[in-house]
Amino acid sequence: MRQKWLIYLLLVSLLLINFPEAAAASVSVSAKSAVLMEQDSGRVLFEKDAHNVRRIASITKIMTAVLAIESGKMDEHTRVSEKAVRTEGSAIYLKPGEKIKLENLVYGLMLRSGNDSAVAIAEHVGGSLEGFVYLMNQKAKEIGMGNTHFANPHGLDDHENHYSTAYDMALLTRYAMKYEQYRKISGTKVHRAPNPGEAWDRKWTNKNRLLTELYQYCTGGKTGYTKRAKRTLVTTATKGDLDLIAVTLNGPDDWNDHIQMFEMGFRQYDMVEILPEGTIKSIDHPFYKKKVYLEHSFDYPLTKKEEDLVEVQFKLLHPKKQWKETVNVPDVVGKAVVLIDGRETSSMPIYYRHPEVKEKEKSFFDFFKHIFTAVLDVGGHG
Repeated sequence: MRQKWLIYLLLVSLLLINFPEAAAASVSVSAKSAVLMEQDSGRVLFEKDAHNVRRIASITKIMTAVLAIESGKMDEHTRVSEKAVRTEGSAIYLKPGEKIKLENLVYGLMLRSGNDSAVAIAEHVGGSLEGFVYLMNQKAKEIGMGNTHFANPHGLDDHENHYSTAYDMALLTRYAMKYEQYRKISGTKVHRAPNPGEAWDRKWTNKNRLLTELYQYCTGGKTGYTKRAKRTLVTTATKGDLDLIAVTLNGPDDWNDHIQMFEMGFRQYDMVEILPEGTIKSIDHPFYKKKVYLEHSFDYPLTKKEEDLVEVQFKLLHPKKQWKETVNVPDVVGKAVVLIDGRETSSMPIYYRHPEVKEKEKSFFDFFKHIFTAVLDVGGHG
């Protein structure tokens, strides 16, 4: 019996030695739905029912913040309506008729989850709640949030058709993080804003405990809770050159869920430059050698095991007779295809570098052609 037990332990040990990543990848989260996404590439590193539709509560406000930033009105002041002040739930305690800068409303929205702030933003940016909700759903389609529908700017349970998925909310956050202003606001721990009629400023402390106290690599995010949605959370984190997005829906232990996912991601993955920017040195075709290039590098999060499974294929157009005159060569002459373990991951256009002298001659000719055309136009209009 003892021999059988020793053999069993030996087999388990061998499995752990041969498959260390598989053992480490077992992240257990309390949330009904969860996803961990690498921000730059959009690669999903971990998921649990990530495409299941659920209520999302106040992480809705990420979309509200994005539309406010994109409106170009952040420096404008808006007059707070009675409707905004009467909004239920969490608030930043706006006063009816007060004028407040839109930027400060977004801080109150993201740090304190002000529902009154959400309505004030919606009315100023969209003209009305209905108009703003229309903009929210249009933006969701643009981003590719295929399983999402917004019915309000705050996430309260006042509509049945207000829902999203963990994956879609990661897509939205990835989009939002392109904006420096969003990154700054969502990553702010404390913000002060004028308080009309009072001798003191409003002081808002961020509700995101991962940012303020629990996780040193957290860079921002948004909390949420309603009775029907339960706890929802979106956070971002950066360590080295890896930027991660974590989303949980209905997660009773969401702080720890996010820390676990982030730690797994940072431990297992590294950003690897698969294709460098510039001339593709490995192409030695007589026509293309030293004449084709990539406009930017291709970086991708990989495990150590995956680094050995990367393959790059260069697919080029067959040179044509009329290409002897290099001005006839198209700008894009092929594509670079990246495969991991035989599966296509991404592709990039391959550009042809036209001789500099030809470009100068062309520009010189176009300059005089433009002048000649302008003279004709003047004559034609008398």
